[in-house]
Amino acid sequence: MTQFFQQFINGLSIGSVYALMAVGYSLVYSIMNFSNFSHGGVIMFGAYFGYFLLTIYKLPFSVAFIGAALLTALMAVVIERVAYTPLRERKAPYLYFIISAMGASIFLENIIIATIGPTFRTYPEIFSKTPFKLGVLSVGRLDVLMFVTSAICLALLIYIIEYTKIGKAIRATAYNIKASALMGVNTNVIIIIVFALGGFLAGIAGVMFGMKYTVYPQIGAITLKSFIAAVFGGLGSLQGAVVGSILLGIIETFTAGYLSSQYRDLIAFALLIGVLVVRPMGLMGKATEDKA
Repeated sequence: MTQFFQQFINGLSIGSVYALMAVGYSLVYSIMNFSNFSHGGVIMFGAYFGYFLLTIYKLPFSVAFIGAALLTALMAVVIERVAYTPLRERKAPYLYFIISAMGASIFLENIIIATIGPTFRTYPEIFSKTPFKLGVLSVGRLDVLMFVTSAICLALLIYIIEYTKIGKAIRATAYNIKASALMGVNTNVIIIIVFALGGFLAGIAGVMFGMKYTVYPQIGAITLKSFIAAVFGGLGSLQGAVVGSILLGIIETFTAGYLSSQYRDLIAFALLIGVLVVRPMGLMGKATEDKA
Protein backbone atom coordinates (compact mmCIF):
# COMPACT_ATOMS: atom_id res chain seq x y z
CA MET A 1 0.00 0.00 0.00
CA THR A 2 2.92 2.32 0.70
CA GLN A 3 4.23 1.87 -2.82
CA PHE A 4 0.78 2.65 -4.21
CA PHE A 5 0.58 6.02 -2.47
CA GLN A 6 4.21 6.79 -3.30
CA GLN A 7 3.59 6.20 -7.00
CA PHE A 8 0.40 8.23 -6.79
CA ILE A 9 2.27 11.22 -5.35
CA ASN A 10 4.96 10.92 -8.03
CA GLY A 11 2.25 10.77 -10.70
CA LEU A 12 0.62 13.95 -9.40
CA SER A 13 3.96 15.73 -9.58
CA ILE A 14 4.80 14.81 -13.16
CA GLY A 15 1.17 15.14 -14.27
CA SER A 16 0.98 18.70 -12.97
CA VAL A 17 3.89 19.72 -15.22
CA TYR A 18 2.31 17.89 -18.17
CA ALA A 19 -0.74 20.05 -17.47
CA LEU A 20 1.25 23.27 -17.87
CA MET A 21 2.34 22.08 -21.29
CA ALA A 22 -1.02 20.64 -22.32
CA VAL A 23 -2.99 23.82 -21.64
CA GLY A 24 -0.66 25.62 -24.06
CA TYR A 25 -1.68 23.16 -26.76
CA SER A 26 -5.35 23.51 -25.85
CA LEU A 27 -5.29 27.31 -25.79
CA VAL A 28 -3.81 27.56 -29.28
CA TYR A 29 -6.01 24.77 -30.62
CA SER A 30 -9.19 26.40 -29.29
CA ILE A 31 -8.43 29.63 -31.16
CA MET A 32 -6.55 28.58 -34.30
CA ASN A 33 -7.77 25.02 -34.83
CA PHE A 34 -4.38 23.33 -35.20
CA SER A 35 -1.88 21.56 -32.94
CA ASN A 36 1.07 23.84 -32.20
CA PHE A 37 4.01 21.43 -32.37
CA SER A 38 6.51 24.28 -31.96
CA HIS A 39 5.45 24.33 -28.30
CA GLY A 40 8.18 21.81 -27.52
CA GLY A 41 10.85 24.18 -28.79
CA VAL A 42 9.50 26.96 -26.56
CA ILE A 43 9.67 24.66 -23.53
CA MET A 44 13.25 23.75 -24.43
CA PHE A 45 14.21 27.42 -24.60
CA GLY A 46 12.52 27.97 -21.25
CA ALA A 47 14.80 25.35 -19.71
CA TYR A 48 17.87 27.00 -21.27
CA PHE A 49 16.78 30.51 -20.28
CA GLY A 50 16.37 29.45 -16.66
CA TYR A 51 19.71 27.65 -16.65
CA PHE A 52 21.70 30.57 -18.05
CA LEU A 53 19.97 33.16 -15.90
CA LEU A 54 20.95 31.12 -12.85
CA THR A 55 24.49 30.13 -13.84
CA ILE A 56 25.82 33.02 -15.95
CA TYR A 57 23.88 36.01 -14.64
CA LYS A 58 23.70 34.60 -11.08
CA LEU A 59 20.15 35.83 -10.60
CA PRO A 60 18.09 34.71 -7.61
CA PHE A 61 15.95 31.70 -8.37
CA SER A 62 12.63 33.57 -8.23
CA VAL A 63 13.91 36.24 -10.65
CA ALA A 64 15.38 33.65 -13.03
CA PHE A 65 12.17 31.62 -12.84
CA ILE A 66 9.91 34.52 -13.81
CA GLY A 67 12.48 35.88 -16.28
CA ALA A 68 12.62 32.58 -18.16
CA ALA A 69 8.81 32.45 -18.34
CA LEU A 70 8.61 36.02 -19.66
CA LEU A 71 11.27 35.33 -22.28
CA THR A 72 9.45 32.23 -23.51
CA ALA A 73 6.18 34.18 -23.63
CA LEU A 74 7.91 36.70 -25.90
CA MET A 75 9.38 33.88 -27.98
CA ALA A 76 5.96 32.26 -28.44
CA VAL A 77 4.55 35.56 -29.70
CA VAL A 78 7.46 35.99 -32.13
CA ILE A 79 6.90 32.46 -33.47
CA GLU A 80 3.23 33.27 -34.02
CA ARG A 81 4.08 36.51 -35.84
CA VAL A 82 6.71 34.89 -38.07
CA ALA A 83 5.40 31.38 -38.70
CA TYR A 84 1.61 31.64 -38.42
CA THR A 85 0.44 35.22 -39.09
CA PRO A 86 1.34 35.13 -42.81
CA LEU A 87 -0.61 31.90 -43.13
CA ARG A 88 -3.62 33.37 -41.32
CA GLU A 89 -3.59 36.43 -43.57
CA ARG A 90 -3.62 34.19 -46.65
CA LYS A 91 -6.30 31.96 -45.08
CA ALA A 92 -4.09 28.92 -45.65
CA PRO A 93 -5.39 25.40 -44.93
CA TYR A 94 -4.80 24.08 -41.41
CA LEU A 95 -2.33 21.53 -42.75
CA TYR A 96 0.03 24.39 -43.61
CA PHE A 97 -0.04 25.57 -40.01
CA ILE A 98 0.92 22.10 -38.79
CA ILE A 99 3.80 21.89 -41.29
CA SER A 100 4.98 25.36 -40.28
CA ALA A 101 4.79 24.40 -36.59
CA MET A 102 6.87 21.28 -37.16
CA GLY A 103 9.41 23.30 -39.14
CA ALA A 104 9.63 25.88 -36.34
CA SER A 105 10.18 23.10 -33.79
CA ILE A 106 13.04 21.57 -35.81
CA PHE A 107 14.55 25.02 -36.38
CA LEU A 108 14.53 25.87 -32.65
CA GLU A 109 16.13 22.57 -31.72
CA ASN A 110 18.86 22.84 -34.33
CA ILE A 111 19.68 26.46 -33.60
CA ILE A 112 20.49 25.42 -30.03
CA ILE A 113 22.69 22.57 -31.28
CA ALA A 114 24.48 24.89 -33.73
CA THR A 115 25.09 27.73 -31.26
CA ILE A 116 25.27 26.24 -27.76
CA GLY A 117 25.95 22.62 -28.59
CA PRO A 118 24.31 19.30 -27.72
CA THR A 119 25.97 19.06 -24.29
CA PHE A 120 23.75 18.06 -21.39
CA ARG A 121 23.63 20.73 -18.69
CA THR A 122 22.58 20.36 -15.07
CA TYR A 123 20.87 23.04 -13.03
CA PRO A 124 22.69 24.09 -9.86
CA GLU A 125 21.26 22.60 -6.67
CA ILE A 126 18.71 25.13 -5.46
CA PHE A 127 16.67 23.07 -3.03
CA SER A 128 17.86 20.46 -0.60
CA LYS A 129 17.51 16.90 -1.83
CA THR A 130 16.30 15.82 1.60
CA PRO A 131 12.65 14.83 1.04
CA PHE A 132 9.69 15.67 3.19
CA LYS A 133 8.42 12.76 5.25
CA LEU A 134 4.71 11.97 5.44
CA GLY A 135 4.75 8.91 7.64
CA VAL A 136 6.40 6.24 5.53
CA LEU A 137 6.06 8.29 2.35
CA SER A 138 8.83 10.48 0.92
CA VAL A 139 8.02 13.58 -1.10
CA GLY A 140 10.84 15.44 -2.83
CA ARG A 141 11.05 19.18 -2.28
CA LEU A 142 11.24 19.76 -6.03
CA ASP A 143 8.15 17.58 -6.55
CA VAL A 144 6.25 19.74 -4.06
CA LEU A 145 7.43 22.88 -5.90
CA MET A 146 6.34 21.43 -9.23
CA PHE A 147 2.88 20.52 -7.97
CA VAL A 148 2.23 23.74 -6.05
CA THR A 149 3.55 26.00 -8.82
CA SER A 150 1.54 24.17 -11.47
CA ALA A 151 -1.62 24.29 -9.36
CA ILE A 152 -1.27 28.05 -8.77
CA CYS A 153 -0.54 28.81 -12.43
CA LEU A 154 -3.41 26.67 -13.70
CA ALA A 155 -5.83 28.15 -11.16
CA LEU A 156 -4.85 31.68 -12.23
CA LEU A 157 -5.21 30.76 -15.90
CA ILE A 158 -8.68 29.30 -15.38
CA TYR A 159 -9.65 32.40 -13.39
CA ILE A 160 -8.44 34.64 -16.24
CA ILE A 161 -10.32 32.62 -18.85
CA GLU A 162 -13.56 32.32 -16.87
CA TYR A 163 -13.88 35.59 -14.97
CA THR A 164 -12.05 38.41 -16.75
CA LYS A 165 -12.92 40.54 -19.75
CA ILE A 166 -9.92 39.22 -21.67
CA GLY A 167 -10.99 35.69 -20.81
CA LYS A 168 -14.46 36.32 -22.19
CA ALA A 169 -12.92 37.60 -25.40
CA ILE A 170 -10.73 34.48 -25.60
CA ARG A 171 -13.75 32.22 -25.09
CA ALA A 172 -15.74 34.13 -27.69
CA THR A 173 -12.90 33.92 -30.19
CA ALA A 174 -12.53 30.21 -29.51
CA TYR A 175 -16.23 29.71 -30.14
CA ASN A 176 -16.30 31.64 -33.43
CA ILE A 177 -13.40 33.82 -34.49
CA LYS A 178 -15.25 35.46 -37.39
CA ALA A 179 -18.31 36.36 -35.33
CA SER A 180 -16.07 37.71 -32.55
CA ALA A 181 -14.30 39.98 -35.01
CA LEU A 182 -17.65 41.27 -36.27
CA MET A 183 -18.69 42.02 -32.66
CA GLY A 184 -15.64 44.23 -32.14
CA VAL A 185 -13.14 41.78 -30.61
CA ASN A 186 -9.60 42.40 -31.86
CA THR A 187 -8.84 38.79 -32.69
CA ASN A 188 -5.21 39.54 -33.60
CA VAL A 189 -4.59 40.82 -30.07
CA ILE A 190 -6.42 37.82 -28.59
CA ILE A 191 -4.20 35.44 -30.57
CA ILE A 192 -1.09 37.23 -29.28
CA ILE A 193 -2.39 36.98 -25.70
CA VAL A 194 -3.13 33.27 -26.11
CA PHE A 195 0.37 32.55 -27.43
CA ALA A 196 1.90 34.67 -24.67
CA LEU A 197 -0.04 32.77 -21.98
CA GLY A 198 0.92 29.43 -23.51
CA GLY A 199 4.56 30.52 -23.80
CA PHE A 200 4.64 31.76 -20.19
CA LEU A 201 3.40 28.40 -18.90
CA ALA A 202 5.81 26.60 -21.24
CA GLY A 203 8.71 28.54 -19.71
CA ILE A 204 7.67 27.53 -16.21
CA ALA A 205 7.36 23.90 -17.29
CA GLY A 206 10.76 24.03 -19.03
CA VAL A 207 12.52 25.37 -15.92
CA MET A 208 10.94 22.74 -13.68
CA PHE A 209 11.77 19.92 -16.08
CA GLY A 210 15.32 21.18 -16.40
CA MET A 211 15.66 21.28 -12.61
CA LYS A 212 14.29 17.78 -12.15
CA TYR A 213 16.25 16.20 -14.99
CA THR A 214 18.81 17.89 -17.27
CA VAL A 215 18.79 20.48 -20.05
CA TYR A 216 19.50 19.36 -23.61
CA PRO A 217 18.25 20.29 -27.10
CA GLN A 218 15.81 17.38 -27.35
CA ILE A 219 14.04 18.11 -24.07
CA GLY A 220 11.13 19.51 -26.08
CA ALA A 221 10.24 15.95 -27.12
CA ILE A 222 8.56 15.59 -23.73
CA THR A 223 5.72 17.68 -25.14
CA LEU A 224 4.58 14.61 -27.02
CA LYS A 225 3.31 13.44 -23.63
CA SER A 226 1.51 16.71 -23.03
CA PHE A 227 -0.03 16.44 -26.50
CA ILE A 228 -1.29 12.97 -25.59
CA ALA A 229 -2.66 14.40 -22.35
CA ALA A 230 -4.41 17.22 -24.25
CA VAL A 231 -5.98 14.72 -26.67
CA PHE A 232 -6.94 12.43 -23.78
CA GLY A 233 -8.65 15.24 -21.91
CA GLY A 234 -10.07 16.87 -25.03
CA LEU A 235 -8.25 19.33 -27.28
CA GLY A 236 -9.61 22.82 -26.78
CA SER A 237 -10.71 22.16 -23.19
CA LEU A 238 -8.47 23.58 -20.46
CA GLN A 239 -10.12 21.51 -17.77
CA GLY A 240 -9.79 18.45 -19.98
CA ALA A 241 -6.09 19.16 -20.54
CA VAL A 242 -5.51 19.33 -16.77
CA VAL A 243 -7.47 16.16 -16.05
CA GLY A 244 -5.84 14.28 -18.93
CA SER A 245 -2.37 15.36 -17.80
CA ILE A 246 -2.88 14.26 -14.20
CA LEU A 247 -4.29 10.91 -15.32
CA LEU A 248 -1.44 10.38 -17.78
CA GLY A 249 1.16 11.19 -15.11
CA ILE A 250 -0.41 8.72 -12.69
CA ILE A 251 -0.76 6.01 -15.35
CA GLU A 252 2.90 6.42 -16.34
CA THR A 253 4.24 6.23 -12.79
CA PHE A 254 2.15 3.18 -11.95
CA THR A 255 3.30 1.52 -15.17
CA ALA A 256 6.95 2.23 -14.33
CA GLY A 257 6.51 1.21 -10.69
CA TYR A 258 4.55 -2.01 -11.13
CA LEU A 259 5.66 -3.18 -14.58
CA SER A 260 8.74 -1.56 -16.08
CA SER A 261 9.85 1.91 -17.14
CA GLN A 262 10.28 0.44 -20.64
CA TYR A 263 6.49 0.16 -20.92
CA ARG A 264 5.80 3.77 -19.89
CA ASP A 265 5.93 5.27 -23.40
CA LEU A 266 4.21 2.21 -24.86
CA ILE A 267 1.24 2.68 -22.54
CA ALA A 268 1.11 6.43 -23.25
CA PHE A 269 0.94 6.04 -27.03
CA ALA A 270 -1.43 3.08 -26.77
CA LEU A 271 -3.67 5.37 -24.74
CA LEU A 272 -3.49 8.01 -27.49
CA ILE A 273 -4.48 5.52 -30.18
CA GLY A 274 -7.28 4.14 -28.00
CA VAL A 275 -8.73 7.59 -27.33
CA LEU A 276 -8.61 8.56 -31.01
CA VAL A 277 -10.39 5.34 -31.98
CA VAL A 278 -13.01 5.19 -29.22
CA ARG A 279 -13.62 8.84 -28.30
CA PRO A 280 -11.77 11.25 -30.64
CA MET A 281 -13.04 14.35 -28.77
CA GLY A 282 -11.42 13.13 -25.53
CA LEU A 283 -12.91 13.05 -22.04
CA MET A 284 -14.11 16.65 -21.91
CA GLY A 285 -13.72 17.90 -25.49
CA LYS A 286 -16.42 18.76 -27.99
CA ALA A 287 -16.89 17.00 -31.30
CA THR A 288 -15.73 19.06 -34.26
CA GLU A 289 -15.37 18.44 -37.95
CA ASP A 290 -12.85 21.02 -39.07
CA LYS A 291 -10.17 20.98 -36.35
CA ALA A 292 -6.93 19.12 -36.98
